[in-house]
Amino acid sequence: MTTVVKCPSCGAEVRWAPENQFRPFCSARCKQLDLGAWAAEKYRIGGTSDEGPSSEEDGTDDRRDS
Repeated sequence: MTTVVKCPSCGAEVRWAPENQFRPFCSARCKQLDLGAWAAEKYRIGGTSDEGPSSEEDGTDDRRDS
């Protein structure tokens, strides 16, 4: 029995099978729309707002020479 899931972009039913090269999406278009949404920062991964940027993110180096 093949599992059927809903396309995250349009909601169409999609067979979850190796033959479906776009899974979990129904088409290349839906796959590209999702990638574009990530690139436009429409999706965010949650975190706490009290966390400041790490030294890697802000380009500073916390190490001190002795």
